[in-house]
Formats: sequence, C-alpha cells, structure tokens
Amino acid sequence: MIDTAGLPENPGCYLYSDADGRIIYVGKAKNLKKRVSSYFTKKDHDPKTRSLVAHIASVDFVVTGTETEAFLLENTLIKKHQPKYNIDLKDAKRYAWIELTREEFPRLVIARRATDDGTFFGPFVSAAERDRVLAVAKKVFHLRTCKKLPKRPCLRRHMQSCSAPCTGKVSPAEYDENVKKAALLLKGKSTELLDELRHEMAERASREEYERALVLRNEINAIGHLADRQHVERRREYDQDVIAYQVTDGKAYLTVFNVERGTLANKEEFTFEAGEDILEEFLVQYYSDREPPNELILGHETDPALAGFLSEKKGRQVEIVVPQRGEKRQLLDLARKNLEIAFFRDTLKSAELGAALGLPHPPAVIECFDISHLSGTAMVGSMVQFRDGRPDKSGYRRFKIKTVEGIDDFASIAEVVKRRYTRLIDEHAPFPDLVIIDGGKGQLSAAQESLAALGASAQPVIAIAKREEEIYTPHNALPLRLDKKSIALRYVHEIRDEAHRFAITYNRLLRKKKVIT
Repeated sequence: MIDTAGLPENPGCYLYSDADGRIIYVGKAKNLKKRVSSYFTKKDHDPKTRSLVAHIASVDFVVTGTETEAFLLENTLIKKHQPKYNIDLKDAKRYAWIELTREEFPRLVIARRATDDGTFFGPFVSAAERDRVLAVAKKVFHLRTCKKLPKRPCLRRHMQSCSAPCTGKVSPAEYDENVKKAALLLKGKSTELLDELRHEMAERASREEYERALVLRNEINAIGHLADRQHVERRREYDQDVIAYQVTDGKAYLTVFNVERGTLANKEEFTFEAGEDILEEFLVQYYSDREPPNELILGHETDPALAGFLSEKKGRQVEIVVPQRGEKRQLLDLARKNLEIAFFRDTLKSAELGAALGLPHPPAVIECFDISHLSGTAMVGSMVQFRDGRPDKSGYRRFKIKTVEGIDDFASIAEVVKRRYTRLIDEHAPFPDLVIIDGGKGQLSAAQESLAALGASAQPVIAIAKREEEIYTPHNALPLRLDKKSIALRYVHEIRDEAHRFAITYNRLLRKKKVIT
C-alpha cells in the first residue's frame, strides 16, 4: 500500500506509476491527501479501478493554487503521458463530412475524414440528411460537380443547376459569392443566410430586376424548406452541447449532441471502461482539443471547478446547466433516448414488448411459430428463436406436418407446438419467456390447447394477425392494438417475418426435392 501520510491537503494533480516507472493514471483533486487515500481505503471499487490499484507502485503529485488550475494541469499531463488507465476517447463510429475543395471554382464533395486539403463541414450523423443538404447546396447555388472543367457545358448547365464556370459566363468573384452562401448553409447558419437573401431580393425588386429577384425567391424557399426538416430546431443565438451517459457492466456509454444555434449539427458516441469521475474526466479530454460551447447541458451536477476549466479554455464564461423541465430537459431526454437506441436497442426491444404485454419481466427468449404450404401441399411448420433482441439461429427448428391432412392451420399449429414443448420437457430444458403464433384467435387457441395438455398453461403466448396487425392474448376477448411506430410492435413484426421467411424457405426446399424425385 502507498504511504499517503506525506501528501498535502491542497488542490492539485496526482500521478500513479507502475513498477517500471511508467505513469499509468493522472487525476485531479480538491484535496490530494483525501483523494489518493480513498483509492486504498475503499473496498467497493469497480473492476477497472481495482486493476489500477493493483498496479500502483508509486505516487507523485503537483500542487496547484485552485481547482480550475488542477483541471488545466490534468488535461496537459494526460495529453503528455497518455496514461493506460485514463479513458481513451475513440469515437464509436465515423461519419461522413462535406468538403469544400480548394480550387479556383470550388466543388462540394463527400469526404470520409477531415484533412487540411479543404474546408470541411460535419460530420453528418445521417447519410440521408447529408445528401439532402449537399443536393440543396449544389442546386441552389449552382456549384459545379465535375472533377475537371470540361471544354463545353454539360447537362447540368442546360438544366440550370450549374453556373458552368467552364463557359466563362460566371466570374470567379460571382462564383465565390455563391460559395460563401453555400458555406453559411453548411455551417447551419440558415437564418443569417435567409436574412441576407431576403435583403438582396428586396433590393433587386426595387431596381426592377425581377428575373434575379425570382431566382432569389426560389433559393429562399429551398433553403427554408431544408431548415424545416432539421431533426432538432430551436431558436438560440449560442451553441450548446448536450451529454448523456450510462454505466453498464463496467462500461461507460456516452452520447454528445452538438447544437449550433438551435440546430442539431452533430452527434458523437463513445464507449470506454468505466471508472470514478468518468464524466468530469471525459469532459476534460473531450474539450482539450476543441472549443467548449457557451452552454453545457448535463444530467447531474459536476465539480464547480469544471466550469472554470471550460471557461478558461473558451476565453469566456461557459455555463453548465442541469435542467429539470422545459426545452433543455427535452433535449437531454432526446440525447438519452439516442443513447439507448445506439447502445441498448436489443434489450430495449425486449423491455418495450414486455411492458406492452404486461409481462412480469422483459422476454429475453422468444419463440415464434408459422405454418407454410402451397395449396395444401408440402405442409410445414417453422419455429424461430430470438434471444436478447437478436435471432439465435442455433435455436431455429422446422417441422414436417405429420398428423394433419389437407389445409388446417389450426391443427398444424397445435401439432408443432406440442412437438416442440414435449421435446423440451423430455430434455428438461427451460421454456421460452414468450411464445408468438403467426395467426389470429383460432391459431392462439390451438396453441393454448397443446400447452395445456402438456401442463404448461401458464406459458405466456400471443398471436399476431397479419391483416390488421392485431395482437391476441389468452385472457382478453378483444385484440390488443399497439402503436404502429412503437418499438414493441416492430419487434413482433421482425420476429413474425423471420418465422414466415424460414417456413417458406423450408416449404420451397421440400417442393424442389419432390420435383427432382
């Protein structure tokens, strides 16, 4: 154990080194002695911190005058030493950028990473949104798309979607003016751009230049329509970052929303080993190489010195807000929702379905049955298994119908359900958390009779009818109608469609074998 008796009770930074003298962790503290001692006196550390403590051979420290100075010093030391146990910020995925090239007549192109070769806008989370912005910018401001200027006008010139600098009919100055307007749009400053265009349109109209005023009006309408389609739009004259995170099984999952003047401009997702003070440590590293926003929206309070650190980085006041209600709370909830979808979509599907059906716990294992035939021939049954929100193909089963003559979906469902769960009983294997039958009330009743005959009448089972997408449950006379956009119903559709695909595939296989024979 490290001797902490000689440590001061001042603010500052502490540096842990391993037996080889390598710095493995850098931290900051309001009281160095208390903070360092806590590593060796607490018994309930998370796995990452327990591993860190096991490798600490020595501790060094640097006293600072204030907590804000400690934040600044910690940032510098982490960047310098790259300690093993400080979080390694690696973006969970890369998004595409839009590049404005450095040419006499610049082009707008899609780029996978930002370099020093041009001006970059983004990254864009949604490819569809990126393509929509790019298309509007090219069309409205008539920017060229060709890699090399051709010797004669192309089709885009004849369609009046390119100013065709290849013809010499547009001067570099006029083309550059359009480039500047496109840059404003790509920066998310559509309000400024619209104000500028409206002012120019009014001037042109007053000088009776009606043709040019009409062109400007069309540009204003196109840009206004694009602005209306932004995912999140609110009236703000300053930038905000919204951060939500969750710790699960020793991992931290974090989402950052960058909101520029009321418009969601970017979303970033991170995952790293969880430890103590992960949010503050993340913020220090995240803003070490980028300018902090005017306002930071978080889910809980942080060390007051953090605001001082961010303000020092920005050169002006940065406000940290923990909203309880209102617009900012809605933004934070939206970030949390995106976090759940990005990292916990599969478990979220089970949770939503369990809640919609009133089950005592989310159905982790679900089995779904379907019957397939062609005019009564090659009658087969299929069963697919989903585990923790994903298909588990090792659990798929297919059945040749043995006891049913002709077309009888009810009897066929009864047979395959009985065969499946008789097998599980014989093998002493656990039943699924939920059984889904592709069909209506009749198919559900047939499945219930088979389960009851096996002594498993308590087994949760539902049926989904194709036509109205209604869900039938055993103890309700009327079907259950879920919101068509709900995660729960979409999950049921996903499972049902997979069972249907698997059944049809088996049916076709049997018919093919019969034809060959």
